[in-house]
Amino acid sequence: MIPYFELPALNLPFGQRIDIFGVLSAAGVVLGAWLAARQARQYWPGRDGPLREMVTWAVVFGLFGGHFMHVFAYHPELLTAADPFLILRFWEGLSSMGGVLGALVGIFIYFRRIKTPVSPFLDALALGTAPGWMVARIGCFFVHDHPGVRTDFFLAVDFPVRMYGGPRHDLGLYDVFVLGAISILLYALKQRRPREGRLMGVLAVCYTVPRFFLDFLRASDLSFVDRRYAGLTPGQYVVVGLFAAGVWLLTREAPEVKPL
Repeated sequence: MIPYFELPALNLPFGQRIDIFGVLSAAGVVLGAWLAARQARQYWPGRDGPLREMVTWAVVFGLFGGHFMHVFAYHPELLTAADPFLILRFWEGLSSMGGVLGALVGIFIYFRRIKTPVSPFLDALALGTAPGWMVARIGCFFVHDHPGVRTDFFLAVDFPVRMYGGPRHDLGLYDVFVLGAISILLYALKQRRPREGRLMGVLAVCYTVPRFFLDFLRASDLSFVDRRYAGLTPGQYVVVGLFAAGVWLLTREAPEVKPL
């Protein structure tokens, strides 16, 4: 069993603070953007200009998408007349699936704005997204913000009895394992140079399937839990759509990826 731990935050002037979650989330974005640009140059399509310029769009739309889904889908009870500006404070609550949807919207808007097809860059994005997302999920594990149901599983975290009732699954940790395995798979598959968009399809399918089932392990007996709709979390509905998009990418007719 994994001991429960809390890492101290860095206190800044004017009452601000930086915790390990924010640091690792930012590190994940930087790593993902760097890897995506590198793979666009070295693997396909041979240029990285659009990806380097797209990062701001993906981050901004991802932050607001993640916050809006957190507030409107996961925790609508937070919306009160006493605090109408909560919806603008994007740093107070983020949903990873909302962040993915928001980032996708930002990416497609940007590529449409520059009149450039996004499909040649999908595989480079996949090769950057999986390891970058894994680093961000390490931050989720360090702050234990995705507690699961009670368990005696050997990878359980020994949550404090007073607040959590004892050992529980930590879904942030499980996401680290899933995304790490997918990252290894993607970098192995790229050596075979599958058709354009296939690596993004692999990422979509290989992440959404375990994520759908892992969400059933989310805690429902704590004071602040995710809302369910017909027994499913909002994230589960999102991953069904992303799974369908991944299947389409894996089965569509697409150009060959040739050595540069």
